[in-house]
Amino acid sequence: MSGKTIALILVLCAAIAGAGAYYLQVYGFYYPVADAPDHEMQLTLRDSDATSNIAYGDFQAIDADSSPIRYRACFTTTADPAELARTHVTLDGMMPRNAPPWFDCFDTKAITEAIETGAATVFLGTKNIAYGVDRVIAITDEGRGYIWHDLNECGEKSYDGTVIGEECPPRPDTQRTD
Repeated sequence: MSGKTIALILVLCAAIAGAGAYYLQVYGFYYPVADAPDHEMQLTLRDSDATSNIAYGDFQAIDADSSPIRYRACFTTTADPAELARTHVTLDGMMPRNAPPWFDCFDTKAITEAIETGAATVFLGTKNIAYGVDRVIAITDEGRGYIWHDLNECGEKSYDGTVIGEECPPRPDTQRTD
């Protein structure tokens, strides 16, 4: 076998592996999330750790079992973000994570711009939706809503190897006992 043939085989294998990895990251692990009663739009109240529901419509969401921070959703609401900000926990400096380009309703650049200009308010949806991960909800003045999951302080410490400390809840046991 000549050197050119071996090089061609290596390049072809690398291209196939690269295309496979790209497909799995952008398309392969995601699945649509159905609009169901257990996907209520909940915001955390300021005075307690309790949540309250807000009305919503036109719900679209994707998720992946490979990571709790892959969840993205879009919806519409008649709730006024300024009114909600008086009674619910708001978050400063929280920006959305990128969504796959094929999930059209979640435009990360537009959402970030709306947050930076004050046209959107960011709320804490549900604390610790998964260990170390919070559900974050941004609502624009026009009634568009966006949801993503982001690491909270305990999650960041857990994943970067820092000592977690007593302020974080115990990490759930992930080892099998059968």
